[in-house]
Amino acid sequence: MNTADKQPWSRDEFEKRLRDMECYYHINHPYHVMMYQGELNKAQIQGWVANRFYYQISIPRKDAAIMANCPDRETRRLWVQRILDHDGYEDDQGGIEAWIQLGIAVGMSRDEIVSLKHVLPGVRFAVEAYLNFARTADWHEAAASSLTEMFAPRIHQQRLDNWPDHYPWISSEGLSYFRKRLSEARRDVQHGLDITLDWFKTREQQEHAISILKLKLDILWSMADAMYLAYILDRPPYKGINETK
Repeated sequence: MNTADKQPWSRDEFEKRLRDMECYYHINHPYHVMMYQGELNKAQIQGWVANRFYYQISIPRKDAAIMANCPDRETRRLWVQRILDHDGYEDDQGGIEAWIQLGIAVGMSRDEIVSLKHVLPGVRFAVEAYLNFARTADWHEAAASSLTEMFAPRIHQQRLDNWPDHYPWISSEGLSYFRKRLSEARRDVQHGLDITLDWFKTREQQEHAISILKLKLDILWSMADAMYLAYILDRPPYKGINETK
């Protein structure tokens, strides 16, 4: 590769390449395709909600880790809103509570959801890997990993559009999380995108940012893989172990 090929991408080209990573987003995973097409049964919806809850409760911890590593006050003043969005503040119960309400709407009890007893080892491992990355990476890199939010509004809108028809047994009140995140995700994306486009300047740095985004996409895909294996293929962890004892 000659020197010209390694010139930094323009800001617009860099952003385009980041957005082009959407092909790896878990909206394209077979589990989510089945969800979108109305092909999941109640237990499979519940399994997804229960496992995704582990990710939801880890988001504020991830964002707190990014803030702890960030020396820039103005960045922290903006980033802290992500924690408030999920943990809640004043009269806003936050995204975590909204997800619990989703769990109740799909037929689970609050205690069952918050107990985390349904969380699969593969999901737990993937989420913990993401938390560890946020704690140990440079805060600009950890911020760049959040850019999967670029692709989130589409998947939230899909659920709002299709779930009432495909899963009419789920009350509309339970879908408040998806409505809430439509605007929040777009706001978060702009801040994370500004950080990434401003910080990763050389071609090497830009390619590194792409690899960071791919890492986050891999984490989300791996979570869906674990759920597909357990709830679609009926191969949950340690299946058959108890039967042989």
